[in-house]
Amino acid sequence: MSSNGQVAVIIPAAGQGTRLGGHRKQFRALGGKSVLVQTLLVFERHAGVNHIIVATPSDAVEPLAVELRRVGITKLHQVVAGGDSRQASVHAALKAVPEEVDVVLIHDAVRPFVRMSSVQRVIDETRHSGASSLALAITDTVRRIKAVDGHVQFGETVPREELVRIQTPQGFRTTWLVEAHEKAEMEDWKATDDVHLVQKLGHPVAAVPGSRMNLKITTPEDWEAALRYWPEWEHVLAGEEREQIVGQETR
Repeated sequence: MSSNGQVAVIIPAAGQGTRLGGHRKQFRALGGKSVLVQTLLVFERHAGVNHIIVATPSDAVEPLAVELRRVGITKLHQVVAGGDSRQASVHAALKAVPEEVDVVLIHDAVRPFVRMSSVQRVIDETRHSGASSLALAITDTVRRIKAVDGHVQFGETVPREELVRIQTPQGFRTTWLVEAHEKAEMEDWKATDDVHLVQKLGHPVAAVPGSRMNLKITTPEDWEAALRYWPEWEHVLAGEEREQIVGQETR
C-alpha cells in the first residue's frame, strides 16, 4: 500500500454508557474537557492523521460539531448520526470518509490515554499488511467457569499465551473496511469490533503491541483510574508533541 494516501479516524461516540451510569461517559469532564475531546486531541495533534469523523446520537450532531470546532478540533471532517450499535455507528461514519483516504482508524471515544506513537505503529502496520489493531498480552491466569448445581465453579485453564486483550485504534485498508461493512449489512453479520468483520472476509489482521495505560473508561473503577492517570498523562502528551515537532523539522 502507498504511504501517500490520507488517514481518517472514526470515533463512534453514540453509546449510552450504561455500565458507568449517570451522564454519558464520553461527555464527562476529564482534565477540564470532555473525555471525547481529550480523545480527539490525540488525533488532532498527530501529524499523520488528516480527518476526524465522529458518530454521535442524532440529537447531538449539530451542537457537537459546533462545540468540537470551538475547542480546536480543526481536523474534524464531519459529525454524523450514529446507529443503535457500535457497528452501525462505524458504518454510518464510513460513508463520510473522503475518497483520498486509504487508511481508516477506528478508535473508542472513551480511550483518551492512547499514545501518538501507538497510533503511528497502527498506521504503519496497516499500510504494510492491510489491517492491524493494538492488543495487550494477558498476564493473569485465565480459566473457564461453569455452573454446577446452581454454583459457579472453575473449569480448565486456558493458555494465556494464545490470548490478548484487543484495544483501539484498529486500522484498515479503506476498501477492506467498506466491503466488510457492506457485506455485514447484506448478510446481517453482528460483531463486537471491526477486526472480526474484516476477518470474516478472510483478511488477516496484524497485532500491534498496546499499553496498559490505554484504558477504556467503562466502569466506575475505570473512571477512578482515569482520574488518577490524568496528571501523568499530561506529561506523556507534552513529551510526544515535542517528539513530533522535532520529527517534522528534521524531515
